[in-house]
Amino acid sequence: MEPMAGRASIVEVAHTDYDQYRDEYGKQLDRAVSFAGPDHDFFTRAKADELVRLVRRHLDDPRKLAALDVGCGIGLSDRHLAGRFRSLTGTDVSPGVLETAAQANPDVRYELAERERLPFGDGNFDLAFAVCVVQVVPPEERPRFVAELARVTRPDGLVVVFEHNPYNPLTRLVVRRCEFGGDARMLGMAEAERLLQWNGVTPVERGYVLLFPSRRRRVLAVERALHRLPLGAQYYVAGRPAA
Repeated sequence: MEPMAGRASIVEVAHTDYDQYRDEYGKQLDRAVSFAGPDHDFFTRAKADELVRLVRRHLDDPRKLAALDVGCGIGLSDRHLAGRFRSLTGTDVSPGVLETAAQANPDVRYELAERERLPFGDGNFDLAFAVCVVQVVPPEERPRFVAELARVTRPDGLVVVFEHNPYNPLTRLVVRRCEFGGDARMLGMAEAERLLQWNGVTPVERGYVLLFPSRRRRVLAVERALHRLPLGAQYYVAGRPAA
């Protein structure tokens, strides 16, 4: 789960001060997922690879594109995405976690988010994505959050959200085991899809991921064959912003 949320703002933390976890965030995640076998980096890499696959499928070669990581936290996803896009930018409202992200990912540009808007112009990016962020945005703030994702993405670009699957009992256990998981209010795929549709993003692909703790080719083939079933630990919804 990447750290980011909203409190009467686009990306402001509801209750948790994520800066206090900046030095132990990875350890906390490893503790939460320890029963599953792989460490947190396995799950982060899997989502990064899935994101790149979606971009190739619906846009172009990622190396030609500008991407924005909204709610980037300490830059865990960026570690696996840096160098795979023409440019990669991360944004968050917590200055401490951005400092940690910048130290870990010197090739990524980081910008502190403003209270009411993402600090970027309309259509600045080919891709805007958020990893396990909507769940910690209060429900009344989620429409504005998604509208901002759409605003900063070009009309023929791509908006992607990854979220925990609330129907997976092991996923619910992971969230409970996280010290900073108290703000999470998980939403199902159908709710996430409606949220995008109602705020200017037309879904083009959706699926469940991380059904198995393995990235072997044959295992991935089985997982993708089952991607429509609500079995995976997480899911994604990808869509195009309205012109």
